[in-house]
Amino acid sequence: MNKSPNAPAKASIRLGADTLEVLVMTAFLVISIAFFSLLAPGFLSTTNFGSMSMQLPELGLLSLAMLVPIISGGLNLSVTFTANLAGLTTAWFVQGALADMGGIGVPLAIVAGLAVGAASGCLIGVIVAYVGAHPILVSLGAMIFFQGMGEFLTRGGGISGMPETFQTLGGGHWLGVPIPMWIFLAAAAGLMYIMHFTRTGFSTHMLGSNPRATEYSGINVKRVLIIVYTLSGLLAGLAGMVMLARFNSVRVGHGESYLLITVLACFLAGANPFGGFGRVLPLVLGLMSLQVIASGMNLMGASQHLATAVWGGFLIIVMALRMPFIKQS
Repeated sequence: MNKSPNAPAKASIRLGADTLEVLVMTAFLVISIAFFSLLAPGFLSTTNFGSMSMQLPELGLLSLAMLVPIISGGLNLSVTFTANLAGLTTAWFVQGALADMGGIGVPLAIVAGLAVGAASGCLIGVIVAYVGAHPILVSLGAMIFFQGMGEFLTRGGGISGMPETFQTLGGGHWLGVPIPMWIFLAAAAGLMYIMHFTRTGFSTHMLGSNPRATEYSGINVKRVLIIVYTLSGLLAGLAGMVMLARFNSVRVGHGESYLLITVLACFLAGANPFGGFGRVLPLVLGLMSLQVIASGMNLMGASQHLATAVWGGFLIIVMALRMPFIKQS
C-alpha cells in the first residue's frame, strides 16, 4: 500500500507535539512547585504532600473517565453521577444484601459498584452507537437520569458508616503513599497501555480524527463507541469507590463540582476538543499542577474562587503555547 509523501512529516510533527505536551506540563509542574515553595508556608512539608496525594485521585480518576470519550470525539457529562451511583450501589450491598457475608462481602460489593459504573457507560455507548444521537445530548440525559434515580433511591439523603476495610482503602498508606493515589496511578498506567498500545486505543484515536474514514477502513465503529463509554463508566465507578472510601459516605451530589474541572484538565493536557488526540501522561502531570496550585493558594489563605480563576488562566496560557503545534498537526 502506497503511503502519502507527507506522512513522515506529519508523524514527525505529531511526535514533536507529543514531546511538547509532556515538556510543557512538566515545566508548569516544576514552576508551580517552586513558586509555592517560596510563598506558601509549609508547602514542602510531608503533611501537605500527603494531603495533595489524598485529594488528587478522585479528580484524577474522573478526568481519566472524561479523557477517553473526548479522544473519540465525544463527551461524557455523566461521569460524576455515574461515580455516585456506583458508590451508592456498593454502600447498599455492604450494608444490606451482603452484610452477613463477612470479609467476602466487601469485595463483592465493590465489584457490583464497578459493574454498575461500566453498565451506565455501556448504556450511553449503545445509544450513541445505534441511535446516532450526539454524545453530549445522550450523556446529559444520562446525567439527569442517574441523578434522579439516585435521589429517588436515597430520598435525597445518603449512606454512611462503611466497615473498617473501606477506611483503610480511603485513608491507608502503602510504602508511604496513600492507597487512593496508588489506585489512581494504576488506573492511569492501565489506560495508557490501552490507549497507546492496543487496537482499541488506535481505533478510538482514529474515530476521533475521522469517523467516516474509520468506518470505511473496516473498523466496527459501533463496537468501539460501546467500549469507549463502558471504559469511561468503569473509571467513573472506580472514582466512586475512592470517594466512598475517603468520605466514609456517599450521596448523589458528591463531586458534582468536579465535572467542568475534568473537562478543563483534559484540554489542559492537550486533548483535542474535536477528538483524535489526547495522552494520559500529560493529563496526570496537568492534574498534579492543578492540585499544587489549589493547595498552594489554600496555604496562602486565598479563596477557592480565586484558585478556580487561576486554573482558568492556567488553561489559557497552556492553550496559547500549544496552538501553533495543533495547527501544524
